[in-house]
Amino acid sequence: MKIKKTAARLLGRSMIFGVLLLMQILFLIAAVISIGKNIFTVYTFIAAADICFSLIIINSSEPSAYKLTWLFAVNIFPFVGGIGYIFMRISRSIPRTAERNYRRNSVEPLLQDNTVAAEFLEEYPQYFGLAKYVAEYGGYPVCRCENAEYFPIGEQWFDSVIKELENAEKFIFMEFFIIREGYVLAKISEILLRKAAEGIDVRLLYDGIGTGINDCMEVIGKLERGGVKCREFNPFRPFLSSVQNNRDHRKIIVIDGKKAFSGGTNLADEYINRRERFGHWKDTAVMLEGSAVWNYTVMFLQLWDSFAEGRCCTEYRPLIPARYKRKGFIQPFSDSPFDNETVGKRVYLELINTARDYVMITTPYFIPDEELLNALIFAARKGVEIKLIIPHIPDKKYVHIITRSFFPELVEAGIKVYEYLPGFIHGKCCVSDGKAAVIGSINFDYRSFYMHFETAAIFYGAEVISEIQHDFDKTAELSHLVTYEECRKRSIFERLAAWILVIFSPVF
Repeated sequence: MKIKKTAARLLGRSMIFGVLLLMQILFLIAAVISIGKNIFTVYTFIAAADICFSLIIINSSEPSAYKLTWLFAVNIFPFVGGIGYIFMRISRSIPRTAERNYRRNSVEPLLQDNTVAAEFLEEYPQYFGLAKYVAEYGGYPVCRCENAEYFPIGEQWFDSVIKELENAEKFIFMEFFIIREGYVLAKISEILLRKAAEGIDVRLLYDGIGTGINDCMEVIGKLERGGVKCREFNPFRPFLSSVQNNRDHRKIIVIDGKKAFSGGTNLADEYINRRERFGHWKDTAVMLEGSAVWNYTVMFLQLWDSFAEGRCCTEYRPLIPARYKRKGFIQPFSDSPFDNETVGKRVYLELINTARDYVMITTPYFIPDEELLNALIFAARKGVEIKLIIPHIPDKKYVHIITRSFFPELVEAGIKVYEYLPGFIHGKCCVSDGKAAVIGSINFDYRSFYMHFETAAIFYGAEVISEIQHDFDKTAELSHLVTYEECRKRSIFERLAAWILVIFSPVF
């Protein structure tokens, strides 16, 4: 396991950057040694390569922030930077089998209920375009919000998960980015083994890096021997490839097709504060009942089958409980890096653009691209009250430095930026005008929008929105409101670090 962790670090983004830098140094040394009469030829070759690589990057379909990063790399490291970009583009073709499986292994067509759509249009016409977009391009229809329970802290989520797992009768599907040994895993493992022994279909899908390089494989092996079907998503392979960037960042639990859990919580002790990391850990999650659970069931099975060998399409029809009307609607959806639709980012943008009164956002990682940043600032200048809560104690210092570099522009535009003083806030929520809200696994950064498999649920007019908003207000009371004077007092070192790091933020 230590060897695997070491290999992951050696073949990570930092190592790739180091290798490219070393190649550049060697290239320059070789050029200097042989320069002599060939100086014009060497210079012409480098300049031509620089121009060619720059044209390829500029005319690519990549987001502008990503292009800027590579253009900077090409200009600082001529030739070698371009080779690095081409390599990253070519290496994306490796998971074609998984991509084909993902596209075709839809368990069952997720068709929009026309009656629900008509009711939605009548009650919330301002969000009909958003719901239509998510249904058509994300593949997940809007449903009646038959029942939803919001968990403002990981401890409440964990208690509810334990209770519902004990009541499972047909199947348990679980999908997580991070699984670590500890109290949480031990408690859940005991239940999963017992349920598998009872003949219940128990499946566990975990990420190959988020979990695969952690010290919990012995427990997962025990689960497999006990009848739990375990599958590793995109296993870590010891070779340089951008494929390793496509991670399963989703957190999903589906029980009997009747109840589903999702949010920011993983299976590790820090998420319920049984282990202290970065101060008090605040996370959020929801539990759903009713027809919307089928969306999560399809999400899980579609990805479960993607990395199976050959064509593998699970035939499963869960029992959907009797429906009963409640106020509002819900639209659980998934976002995939295999297509060109940045569904998660578009959802956030639409909630910001359509807001008339206020927008509330909590996120552990806030590295907006130009489009999102402009949307937030423009909304604030229109008179929309924008409030943002981020961690005061970061888990990644370089991310915190980049995030703080946006503070002066945000605060100057009238956006209220809060830092959660007790510690680290990991919840990902967005509330717009008290009428719509999103909660799930999607961060405000490049990796969540473009590289990871993510999931979230959009609530329209549901009662749970007021609970999310109330929790936001309570969290803001425990947070520090950043002032413009504080933004101006940043150290020279932090400013210089931010200038450099923000250029490479799309690849962090």
